[in-house]
Amino acid sequence: MPRKKFRYNQRLEPASERSFQEYIQNQPAPQTTRTELLRLIRGGEDTYLELKIKLSNSEKIAKGIVALANTSGGTMVFGVTDNLRIEGVRNPEEVQSELARICREEIYPPLLPLIDCISYDNGRQIVVLDVEGRRRPYRTRDGRFYLRVGAEKREVSRADLSDWLDEIRPLAYENIPVQEADEADFDDGLLWTFASAFDDEMLGKNLYQTADFLKKDLLLAIGGADDFMPTVAGVLLFGKSERVAELLPHFKVTVARYAGENGNAQLVETNEINGNLLYLYESVLRFIERYCDLSKDKPRSRKSSAQEANQIIRARGNYHLFSVREAVANAIVHRDLAIRDMPTRVLIFDNAIEIVNPRRTNGFAPPASRAIRYGIAQKLNPQIASIFSKREYGTNVPKGGLPMILRSSKYFSGRRVEIQTMNDEFKLKIYGA
Repeated sequence: MPRKKFRYNQRLEPASERSFQEYIQNQPAPQTTRTELLRLIRGGEDTYLELKIKLSNSEKIAKGIVALANTSGGTMVFGVTDNLRIEGVRNPEEVQSELARICREEIYPPLLPLIDCISYDNGRQIVVLDVEGRRRPYRTRDGRFYLRVGAEKREVSRADLSDWLDEIRPLAYENIPVQEADEADFDDGLLWTFASAFDDEMLGKNLYQTADFLKKDLLLAIGGADDFMPTVAGVLLFGKSERVAELLPHFKVTVARYAGENGNAQLVETNEINGNLLYLYESVLRFIERYCDLSKDKPRSRKSSAQEANQIIRARGNYHLFSVREAVANAIVHRDLAIRDMPTRVLIFDNAIEIVNPRRTNGFAPPASRAIRYGIAQKLNPQIASIFSKREYGTNVPKGGLPMILRSSKYFSGRRVEIQTMNDEFKLKIYGA
């Protein structure tokens, strides 16, 4: 078994970019001693330690740092030979500066390492880099993921990547590259209609360069001049619906109509919808409108419960149009993409529409579930939310978020919207008039 990973001192990453400088200035000096470091080196390389004689290839160093960070963190020491002999480095200041640059520019998301320089009585100096994997998964700039197994690093294969992501459940899942996708998988009509709405000269200049536009303008793809790997967000937003269903089959919406007031009633119709986000949004709304009336204004009068009970055929439910649109948009945009075994579900009952969305409970409820009632957004997918909510994308989503849904639906139907968060699900139940 590999020995317990070595740590100099514990630290927390800054909460925001604005506090970065303040964070750096307030960091305590490292508590490393030469004795501790010698003990670490004498044990040789393992899962949490990598030894380097010098820093000569930044690309290989980036891969090694990514592997350590993705394997719960670890330490990289410069100036030590394979025979565990301390030779030191000639220019420790340059090594430290280059390591900081690699962690900042060659790794995504950027790492905040702890870099230390240790001097010995014979004048030799070694550089020690300590990383923590708080924001896994980490990848190199060209979109490759690495793990450390024993004293070796290995690339996570395409076959293993999906299972590994399911295990660690990263928050920033929308930034994961979809390695199987290419330019032909994108809906040019949707993408360039969106682009031309901001710059109508693009069509006249015939700038139909999908890969460059997604990489350089929208930041929805990665890769060098000859490489192109769109992110999950890019595929979900602008992919061809049939290809989205093949590339990302788990990100679907299940819709169902029940002939009663709960899920125990007879199932009338159910369907699974998969495709790009615009297609999902429009298809879900069409299904709802098949069984419900959506109105902008509050009904003038409502029948009593006794009158409804005497009806042979119950009237269609009537719901506030903007509340339903916003609720469907929120479910699609704020879905927890890391939870792949539970689809988004839209359930239509005689008296209500219930939307059940995958959303990890740990860290979200109850404080965050209370905050969103007051318009304090808890966005898991900020890139998706930014583009999806724009009129240029074609969704025409109402404004106001959850506070608008709560306020408008209660005024429209006279009943409060029910919200529940448990078992990695966020449930929203809107009652009709």
